[in-house]
Amino acid sequence: MLLPAQFVWFEPVLIASIVVFIIDLVGNSIAFGNRYLNALVSAILFAIVFGALVYFGYGSVSISVTTTPSPTAPAQTQK
Repeated sequence: MLLPAQFVWFEPVLIASIVVFIIDLVGNSIAFGNRYLNALVSAILFAIVFGALVYFGYGSVSISVTTTPSPTAPAQTQK
């Protein structure tokens, strides 16, 4: 992990941003300056790369959260 524990959610976002940036650079170089073709090529490349990453299990985020009951919480009543 590159970041402190309180920013554990930010690392996958940062990695995904870099991946999308590189995909857009590749899509832009393939489309030769046409805006619509560039958007289409970038979307297709993103779908392929994102699908591959999800299929092979990369990019999963797991955070464990433990809670403790508050001593001042009201008691639950049974119905």
